[in-house]
Amino acid sequence: MTHGPRLTPLAQSLPATVPFVGPETQERLQGFEFKARLGANENVFGPSPKAVEAMAKAASDIWMYGDPESHDLRHALAAHHGVKPENIMVGEGIDGLLGYLARLVVGPGDKVVTSDGAYPTFNYHVAGFGGELVKLPYKDDAEDLPALLEKAAEVDAKLVYFANPDNPMASWVAGEEIEAQLDNISEGTVLILDEAYVEFAPADAVPNIDIDDPRVIRMRTFSKAYGMAGARVGYAMGAPELINAFNKIRNHFGMNRAAQEGALVALADQQYLAENIANVAAARDEITRIAADNGLTALPSATNFVTIDCGGDGTFAKSVLDGLVARGVFVRMPFAAPGNRCIRLSCGPTGLLTHFADALPKALAEARA
Repeated sequence: MTHGPRLTPLAQSLPATVPFVGPETQERLQGFEFKARLGANENVFGPSPKAVEAMAKAASDIWMYGDPESHDLRHALAAHHGVKPENIMVGEGIDGLLGYLARLVVGPGDKVVTSDGAYPTFNYHVAGFGGELVKLPYKDDAEDLPALLEKAAEVDAKLVYFANPDNPMASWVAGEEIEAQLDNISEGTVLILDEAYVEFAPADAVPNIDIDDPRVIRMRTFSKAYGMAGARVGYAMGAPELINAFNKIRNHFGMNRAAQEGALVALADQQYLAENIANVAAARDEITRIAADNGLTALPSATNFVTIDCGGDGTFAKSVLDGLVARGVFVRMPFAAPGNRCIRLSCGPTGLLTHFADALPKALAEARA
């Protein structure tokens, strides 16, 4: 008799899946490589050359584990943000940190509030620990923080997820609007403020929140503006008691040694960061122009990607997406209506956007036919 593993009832109830199908998977299925990889919200302009050099140099020491405390990086981040090292936890991207936070806070049946169509990896982690997701619709293509907090109070939610700027719609709200809602956070509820794209946003999009406020935890990353998505370096900022709690359950040797070195150097190279942000802004303008040339509307963006309204429903947008993918241009689309009327693509150099500009009219013609 063959005996299988004795999974927990919760694990048995979950689907074996990943929140995103990677472009590599699609390339293997299709039998060709994409000409333009513009669908994964990666910063195609890449990291600081100084960071690349630091990571290459660190490769010779890769026989050693990374510093389990990320001491140097945490202290550098603390100095950068004007806070204390005990206010910062470094982890394997925001994805990893969200997983740790869910493990710390969410148990079977606990309520967690988010927006329908918002970042699915967060939902994946909540489900993985038995939490119950309560979803609210977007309002005017943006997450509705007042409604999220109202619902959280109604259902006694432990966590509320809110991204500013937002993925997948690229929208944002002024920081003062977030500040105005802080007193509406119910006792025992923690607001997750996902700021993965904040470096691309206007300065007034960043709220002024006391770092020691126990009601809020902020998530930042080196994946977007710093162009280091493959290195998996993110960090959380919050009150010391909550930040220190991560040490109860996190993978202390989860951080790649070379990635730690690269992030440290990338943080110091603020000149390159500014150049990267300027390149992204120029590419946003170019994508907006390409969309308009094809009779489509690009939504305002404060991120390194642009969401384009295809002017139909989700079925039509999926047809446009399929036409682009068939022509070697990797893009994605939001998952939930009404956002799924759109496609979404990363900013990138002119050469890659030219592939998109060439493929889009043909994909639209096929979809309309």
